[in-house]
Amino acid sequence: MFSLLQKAVEVNLLRPLDIQLARLLASDSEPCLALLIAKLSAEAGAGHVCLSLGSLNEFSLFDGRNTELAAEIWHSAGLPDHGDFLAAVAASPAVSDGGLPTPLVLSGDRLYLQRMWQDEGLIADFFMLQSRPVDTQAIGLTEQALRHTLDHLFELQPDDIDWQKVAAAVAASRQVSIISGGPGTGKTTTVARLLGALIQLAGQSKLRIALAAPTGKAAARLTESLGKASQSLPLSDEQQRQMPTEASTLHRLLGVQPNSRRLRYHKDNPLHLDVLIVDEASMVDLPMMARLVEALPAHARLILLGDRDQLASVEAGAVLGDICRFAEQGYSTARAGQLSALTGYDIQGYDLPDAVPVRDNLCLLRKSYRFHEHSGIGQLAMAVNCGDGRGAIGCFRPDYNDLEWLTMSDSNDYLQLLDVCTEGYRQYLSQIKNSDPLLILALFNQFRLLCALRNGPFGVEGLNTRIEQTLQAKKLINKLPGPGGVWYPGRPVMVSRNDASLGLYNGDIGITLRADNGEIRVYFQLPDGSVKAVQPSRLPTCETAYAMTVHKSQGSEFDHTVLVLPDSFSPLLSRELVYTAITRARNRLTLFANENIFLGAIRTPTERRSGLADRLAVRLMTT
Repeated sequence: MFSLLQKAVEVNLLRPLDIQLARLLASDSEPCLALLIAKLSAEAGAGHVCLSLGSLNEFSLFDGRNTELAAEIWHSAGLPDHGDFLAAVAASPAVSDGGLPTPLVLSGDRLYLQRMWQDEGLIADFFMLQSRPVDTQAIGLTEQALRHTLDHLFELQPDDIDWQKVAAAVAASRQVSIISGGPGTGKTTTVARLLGALIQLAGQSKLRIALAAPTGKAAARLTESLGKASQSLPLSDEQQRQMPTEASTLHRLLGVQPNSRRLRYHKDNPLHLDVLIVDEASMVDLPMMARLVEALPAHARLILLGDRDQLASVEAGAVLGDICRFAEQGYSTARAGQLSALTGYDIQGYDLPDAVPVRDNLCLLRKSYRFHEHSGIGQLAMAVNCGDGRGAIGCFRPDYNDLEWLTMSDSNDYLQLLDVCTEGYRQYLSQIKNSDPLLILALFNQFRLLCALRNGPFGVEGLNTRIEQTLQAKKLINKLPGPGGVWYPGRPVMVSRNDASLGLYNGDIGITLRADNGEIRVYFQLPDGSVKAVQPSRLPTCETAYAMTVHKSQGSEFDHTVLVLPDSFSPLLSRELVYTAITRARNRLTLFANENIFLGAIRTPTERRSGLADRLAVRLMTT
């Protein structure tokens, strides 16, 4: 078995880590167990929280790839069925039901790594516990006072329900809430008014409010957008001073320590805050969400913002998506009545026998204020999100002048892609002798090339190299030969490893420029809007960033976004990836793709295997 698993490593179907874990926990005489452990490890590496034993078969072993090797491995394991898998894990001392500190946990039909099982359970317990109403009497808050404050901050819309006001009411009357909505639906505006309401209702008490996001770029955008939204609120000068003015990354909030897994803030040393807002919560993976809820003080409010339809985190889990699926159950009758009283709108409630209480903590924002009915980008995003491939193709028509589709059928199309990128980056490169790094960073962020893949001619690595070569040939950059030429004025870089001592985190983007003294520095815009200059030799691991993956673009927006899809289908292509890329574009989107690849991606929704939704439902049945 292990020799066959090694063959799978050699053809990139498994990782060396996967087979090493299998060797550690299974012997040569346990081929079925070895297969399960290697597959579980590979699933964790692909972002899944657990392995469903009932869904594992010869075809799903490598997701339909390399069927010959999959058949060999399956035969070597003894042509196992579901009963064989259960027997294999039941006989192993490395597996328990969670009652013992074993490396693996079997819960029902799902096999987990111990750490993933614990984190998922911690999150399920947290959201079930926090699904109860806020004790308004304990904090001196009446529903009448909250209604009056919400009416003061939100204008009444007699014809339609103002879901922003509903979302504020949901969050104000629950200790934990999730507000989900697509681009331009007003998540930040809603939170600004919600915070204004909480500050007003707190009276003389000073609320400690913190803002956070998964990446530096998302934190900077949250700082900027919330700052703008809060300026128009009807608050006194003293109340306005209580509004938060800077967002941090989650890593900085929790106090990530260099070269250590230990955080400064945890359950025994909780965060010093009363209200925490987390933006781009779809990007928060299962372990990070577990660390976050552990570090919250018992009295704190947690408000999660995000788009449930975007790509899930790069790491394991899709916490926001798993929880937001319960929004389809609607509000309970009692909760709908409360929200109707708080907002003045007639909100329908539903009493369902299998409804999960966390549904009453959710609100979906439904109206986009960025993409109007004549916006091609908005219509395209809607069609993709609904899985309507033909409808998506129909959006590329002359009356939508914010969309352009170019095929990728031959080398001339590839050269056209390079030309589009050259023109897109020309403006910022023309200013690299300018002494204002903020201006150059702003110009760079007006255009971006997004890729589905990392490797190959259509991936980040291949396109960054080709774009650099093209810019050099056009004399827009001056990259000298040899290792010393890596750092040239104008080079954009993305940090790929956290460095808390520098205040730089995975996903942060900087521009290489020559400082006033003639030395090369890399300039980063921090969440508070200031600029930090760093010597290249001090930077953590980073890479050139003319092109970036769609995953890395989350939390960012660009005036003109270009999306390139590969010329053959990849398992990494998905509906959520295309939707996320489309919604990074503010004013213009250019798509380079073949029609069949584009349609294939739209037909392929992402599946993140986890047990969070079921564990929330199970806790409902046992409480």
